[in-house]
Amino acid sequence: MADPSAPSERPRLTFFFPAYNEQENVEETVRRALDEIGPLVPSLEVLIVDDGSTDRTPELADALVAADARVRVVHQRNRGYGGALKAGFEGAWAELICFSDGDLQFDLRQMSLLLDRLADTTKPVDAVIGYRLRRMDPFHRIFIAKTYNAIVSVAFGLRVRDIDCAMKLFRREVFDGLRLDAEGPFLSAEMLVKLRARGVRMAQVGVNHYPRAAGTNTGASFRKILRTFGDLARLRWALWTNRDAVLGTRPGSAEAES
Repeated sequence: MADPSAPSERPRLTFFFPAYNEQENVEETVRRALDEIGPLVPSLEVLIVDDGSTDRTPELADALVAADARVRVVHQRNRGYGGALKAGFEGAWAELICFSDGDLQFDLRQMSLLLDRLADTTKPVDAVIGYRLRRMDPFHRIFIAKTYNAIVSVAFGLRVRDIDCAMKLFRREVFDGLRLDAEGPFLSAEMLVKLRARGVRMAQVGVNHYPRAAGTNTGASFRKILRTFGDLARLRWALWTNRDAVLGTRPGSAEAES
């Protein structure tokens, strides 16, 4: 159903990012999105997903919306990273949907690499997935991420180099009829597993990654790790026992390029 508050014509691209207590970064993330992604497409909307922030993020987001008609915000109770991504996908209005994080660890100018690959008709794809050429995080986070990637690869046969890289681009129709359940960090893996199983054609592109300059990283807690593996087990069981209901139907090739 169309959103009655949405513009009469779809923008070409929605860029969204989750923001939980990102008062140090939210203004700069929006500025970079408008200045660096905006020139890459005929029309752009920037969607801030305020995931129950308790700092000045909601106030700053509202001010950004008031200052530029291309900016929108969704305010919601804190649902976690997966819940914020789901809100972004649900709220995005454009023909193409991309997202990144609100911590300035990615160069948004490199969204051009993803857009160029999506536009390449020699090997058509419906989604382009970034992978970090060199991950600039503490060693323990890199170790956890590599272990997690390997487990998901074995459990689902998912050939993706960097499941949780927050540089992804999609044609909006790949989400038609797709149900996403995870509210936590497993959402990225769930989405890719289901898209691949439905036959969505995906390509992978290397992007740069930078250390977080401001704010606090809230990922990789023991509680979130337990939640992630609980979500993983539930999806694996659901695909074994009720695959059609979990995936819906979508014909096509399911391979992701290396």
